[in-house]
Amino acid sequence: MPLNEADTRAKLIDPALREAGWPEDWIRREQTAGQVHIVGGGGRRGRKRIDYVLSVNIRGRLIPVALLEAKAEDKMPGAGLEQAKAYGRMHGVPLVYSSNGHRFVEYVLATGETSRPSAMSQFPGWQQVSDRWQELERIDFASAAAEPLLQPARQGDWPYQRAAVRAVQQRIMRGEKRALLSLATGTGKTRIAASLLSALNASGSLRKALFVCDRTALRRQALTALHDVFEDDAAAATSRSPERNAKVVVATYQTLGVADDGDASYLDRHYGEDYFSHIVIDECHRSAWGEWRAVLERNPNAVQIGLTATPRTYDYAEAPADLDNGEDAQITEDNYRYFGQPVYEYGIASAMRDGYLAAMRLIISGVITAGQLEREEGVQRDLLEPDVVRDAKTGHEASVAELRPHYSGGALEDRLLLPDRIDAFADDLLQRLLESGGPHQKTLVFCRTVDHAQRVVAALGNCYAKWCEEHGRQPVEPWAFVCTGEEGAHHLDDFKGNGARAYVACTVDLISTGVDVPPLQNVVFFRYLKSPILFHQMLGRGTRIHEPSGKLHFTVYDYTNASRLLDVSLAPPAPGEVDLDEREVEREPERVFEAEGVEVWIEPEGAVIVVPGADGSLERVSLDDYRARIAERLLGEVDGLDAFRERWISQPKREDLMSILSDQSASADVYRAAAELNDYDLYDILANAGWEQTLRTRVDRADRVEEVEAEWLDAQGEAPARVLTALARQFGFGGTETLENDHVFETPQVLDAGGVPTLRSGGREPLDLITELKRRLFVNDREWLL
Repeated sequence: MPLNEADTRAKLIDPALREAGWPEDWIRREQTAGQVHIVGGGGRRGRKRIDYVLSVNIRGRLIPVALLEAKAEDKMPGAGLEQAKAYGRMHGVPLVYSSNGHRFVEYVLATGETSRPSAMSQFPGWQQVSDRWQELERIDFASAAAEPLLQPARQGDWPYQRAAVRAVQQRIMRGEKRALLSLATGTGKTRIAASLLSALNASGSLRKALFVCDRTALRRQALTALHDVFEDDAAAATSRSPERNAKVVVATYQTLGVADDGDASYLDRHYGEDYFSHIVIDECHRSAWGEWRAVLERNPNAVQIGLTATPRTYDYAEAPADLDNGEDAQITEDNYRYFGQPVYEYGIASAMRDGYLAAMRLIISGVITAGQLEREEGVQRDLLEPDVVRDAKTGHEASVAELRPHYSGGALEDRLLLPDRIDAFADDLLQRLLESGGPHQKTLVFCRTVDHAQRVVAALGNCYAKWCEEHGRQPVEPWAFVCTGEEGAHHLDDFKGNGARAYVACTVDLISTGVDVPPLQNVVFFRYLKSPILFHQMLGRGTRIHEPSGKLHFTVYDYTNASRLLDVSLAPPAPGEVDLDEREVEREPERVFEAEGVEVWIEPEGAVIVVPGADGSLERVSLDDYRARIAERLLGEVDGLDAFRERWISQPKREDLMSILSDQSASADVYRAAAELNDYDLYDILANAGWEQTLRTRVDRADRVEEVEAEWLDAQGEAPARVLTALARQFGFGGTETLENDHVFETPQVLDAGGVPTLRSGGREPLDLITELKRRLFVNDREWLL
């Protein structure tokens, strides 16, 4: 019988690594934060492991140089290579390997070269891998510039954060003074900058550092992060105090005088040429070349680091026709022309896949308001009626003659007011909030203009007040508020924290970047967008995980098809043509739906599941292919159907197995939801995928116990049999996990049957009886009628 993955590691790969000369303490297994899955309206973490992180010891510092992914011995040696590539990119190592214990395959991330399989007896030793690593990365540890790289990593940094710091350090070692880091919003770019400056300072290479941002709120956040490292040696420059004695100065463009409304002499007056040895430009995609140029040109010999959340993979050549990509493309070009290509990238799909960002539920609204049919490209004049249209400036009803032939999506609520549209959106949003947990959820609504935001607040407030009145609730004041500029700023602390008010913030773009709202549960688009950069900045407000409140996922409510900017290839199909005589009928366009936090598209050939790929991009997988992925992983871990049942019956063993089937690229939960098999326990989903067993519903399995296992039930005694039958019925309602929840004994059916005391009356432990009950519930096809 072939060895499973765990035995392959222990009996084949571990000895081979020792034989190759790898010291045991240079090898470690690592787990990511654990991908979040949305199940039953809540989030739960899966677990993902990296089998072998191979490090080398350079002057007392262990530095990761390669990864090895193990697979069962009956798999091909390269079966784990795609997984290893994804982990390798996250860790920033140049070499990754996949092995089945007998042979291995090598992949070089820098060149894209894949080797032919070789025997494990030829696996390279640490010196050989170290030499190749130094050659690929062009590293010379004899150089004084290597000192920052050899400083201990900061405690608490995630693997990708440590990798980002090393990537900049290696760039500096090579004598290069410019580096760009591209990481998704919410992944901690400010923390990365603080860790980097800390290592530079410890190595003696940091003289004075400048951290530049474009908002006062961002300055406060950066100062907090830097103060954790430098304490009072990090200070914020103000118009009155340039903080020249500080080791690290945090300043806004406005304070430095390089913004349009700044005092142009401030930078020259307080900081001479080459005053700073290191400069960090935060959110460099926002200000782009125009504003940070003066700071960098005045310090040409400084190490200059740009931080950005710009999605680099967006293909403008394949963009929708309505995309105004000039500004976005120019920003990207400016960044890359000055800094070069990013030295390290970690996108939103990768961060969600690895569990460092909250999972995302995407709900595309199908609201079509009276008198119009709108798409992202806009609205035709003949689809509008004067009684529902007002001029944005005067507020007067507009006649048909006054209307333009066509209005773009961006003109709605800007040049053209559609009052019924706001009311319909507000009513729909409140209903969705009520269905998903109630109105008191932290929700951010992006609007077109300040006036639009004010009208949205009024419409939402009216809907909320009506609901409170109908249900006898005392309304929260304020519940919804405008958050633009100075307006609503005094409510921002309540919104960002856990205060029992200020739940719904309606803004234009005030908090689209930089300002953290960790408990935020919902991001809502009432505004049309054409910029992928702006869309990802706005989306990033919801991506932060907030453990204190239990927030592991967030929901995007998309009323304007803004989510098409996630990836051009994922743009939802336009609604079919609607007869104008029927335009007042509310219709649901063809759209995606969400299955356990993963998008599912219904196409002519069937359902398609959208999952993060190994390289961080998104890919579309048919239901059949997705099921095959699940089967491949399952069969790589379990020797047969009988062994699978025994592992399933044991809660610890089942949880360990499910950790392997918990990421979005091969999740039994996702497949069950997408295939609309919610009446079946995951046992059946997996037994069917792996061994072609007949699918049996939970209720069918519970019925069978009562009908076919009567002899076993009778043997337990009349009273315990009633309790076991009641427990089988609970399985019929909720599945395996229900039987393992202590509260199952508090359900009326089980209590009425006698509960735990009755089970114990026969002299057996309840746990043993439930284990045997599970064994009889999970019979295979051969045993079904026995």
